[in-house]
Amino acid sequence: MMLGVSTLLGAFGLFALLWGHKTGQFEDKHKFLDGALYDGEEELKDAVMMQKKREEIEKKKRDKRREDKRVMPD
Repeated sequence: MMLGVSTLLGAFGLFALLWGHKTGQFEDKHKFLDGALYDGEEELKDAVMMQKKREEIEKKKRDKRREDKRVMPD
């Protein structure tokens, strides 16, 4: 009985790990590095501003790709 329960718990843990990896739960690569580098208030504000700029650039790239797809004939 203990063997069955331990196998079931191990399978559940493996499933949870794979699900977390698939859904991007472990993709915060810069969390600890940014915490160490940007520990002052001004540095945190700068980091937030830089992140917003990156998001704006990515959005412009996506919009441009969408626009290019609409313009190109099929």
